[in-house]
Amino acid sequence: MRALISVSDKTGIVDFAKSLVQLGAEIISTGGTYKILKENGISVMEISELTKFPECLDGRVKTLHPSVHAGILAMRSKPSHMEQLANLGIDTIDMVVVNLYPFKQTILKDNVTREEAIENIDIGGPTMLRSAAKNYQDVSVVTDPADYEKVLDELKENGKVSIDTNFYLMQKVFEHTANYDTMIFDYLRRERKDTSYPQSLSLTFEKVQEMRYGENPHQTGALYKEIGKCEGSLTIAKQIHGKELSFNNINDTNGALELLKEFDEPTVVACKHGNPCGVGSSEAIFDAWQKAYHADQTSIFGGIVVLNRKLTKEIAEEMSKIFLEVIVAPSYEQEALDILCQKKNIRVLELPSISKKQPSTSYDIKKINGGIIIQSIDSKLLNEDNSYQVITKRAPTKEELEDLLFTWKIVKHTKSNAIVIGKNKQSIGIGPRTSQSYLVYKAVF
Repeated sequence: MRALISVSDKTGIVDFAKSLVQLGAEIISTGGTYKILKENGISVMEISELTKFPECLDGRVKTLHPSVHAGILAMRSKPSHMEQLANLGIDTIDMVVVNLYPFKQTILKDNVTREEAIENIDIGGPTMLRSAAKNYQDVSVVTDPADYEKVLDELKENGKVSIDTNFYLMQKVFEHTANYDTMIFDYLRRERKDTSYPQSLSLTFEKVQEMRYGENPHQTGALYKEIGKCEGSLTIAKQIHGKELSFNNINDTNGALELLKEFDEPTVVACKHGNPCGVGSSEAIFDAWQKAYHADQTSIFGGIVVLNRKLTKEIAEEMSKIFLEVIVAPSYEQEALDILCQKKNIRVLELPSISKKQPSTSYDIKKINGGIIIQSIDSKLLNEDNSYQVITKRAPTKEELEDLLFTWKIVKHTKSNAIVIGKNKQSIGIGPRTSQSYLVYKAVF
C-alpha cells in the first residue's frame, strides 16, 4: 500500500503515519508535511522523487503530475488501466490523506491582504481529493483527523478499508471541497462589495451544536454559524451558566439582539415568543432596565432580556426576583454573576460585540418548500442623513421626535403588522396585528 500525505492541519498526522508504516505502507509526502514526518523518524519519499520533477513556482506546482493522478485514478479492476500504468512505469497510490490550505484561518486574520488570501487558495489539494474520491472503490481518501482511528482499525482488522467506509470518506471529501470553494466565493463577493444576487447561490455554515430537539419535541435541530468572525452574533456568544439553548431560545434571542442593535445609548430589550414586550433607553443602564421591566411586568416572565451595557449587581438583584429564560450582555460584574448563577435554569450569555451590526453584504434568508427567498438585510430606518419631511400642521417637538424614532425602531422588529406606543424612551404598549400595520406615537397619556 502507498499513501500520499499532504496536510495543513497536522493534528495526529505523525502517529497516523507511523501506524501506516507499521502496517507496511510506503509514505509519499510534500513540503511541510514531509519535513515533520522526516523529523519524527518516519521513512518517507518526497513528492519530487516520485514525479522526477522538482517543485516549482514557490510550491504552486508539486502534485499536479501524471505520476500522482494516474496512480490515484487507475481502476484496479480494469485491465487496460493497469496495463497503461505498467507501460508508463507508474505505481498505484492507495490512500490520499489531504486537507487544504488554511484559507479560512487566513481570511479571519486582522488586516489580511487580498494577495495573501488568494495565495492560500489550494489548487493541488482539491485536485487530489477529487481524484481519490472519484476512485473510492480502490482508494481511501482521508480529509479529517477524526477519521484516522476508524481507518487504522479497519486496516488492522481486515488488511484494507471497507468499501462502505471509502464511500463515507468520499462523501466527506465533497463536503470539504464544497465548503472550501464556497468560502472563497463568499470572500471574493465581500471583497468586491458585490450585493447582486448570483445566478447560482452557494452558502456554507459550520455546525456549532446539535440540539435536544427543534421547535417541537418530535423535531431534530442544530445550530450553524457563518464562516467568519460573526461579531455581534449569538453564534459566538459565550454561555457562562445554565442549560443548553433550545431552538426557540436561539430564534427568540436573535430577534431581541437585532432590535437592541438599533440603539446606541444604554438600552434593555425584553422579548417573549419572538416579539419585544418591553424596551427602555436611558442615560444609565439600570434606569433602562427599570423602563423595560415596568413596560410589561407580566409578559417579561419567562422571557429573554438583552442589554448593551455591563450587567451590574443592582440589575441582577432585580432580575433574580423573576423567572427569565435567557440573559445576554456584553459583560457582567462578578457580583452580578454570583447572583444570577444561583438560578439553575437561567441561561447567562456574554457577547462583548453585542452592538456590532451585520455587514451590508449579508442576506436575509427564509426557507420555503423547494427553495429559499432572500433579500438584503433591513438595516435602515431613515435616510443615512436622517432627513425627513413633516407633513402635519404641527411639527413634533424634539422630545416627541426622539420618542417617535424610539418606537419606530421597536415596531420594525415586532412580528406581523404591529402597534407600538411609547413615551420618554419607554415602550408603553407593543402588539402585533393581523390586519393593516400601524405605527402609533402618543405624546401625552
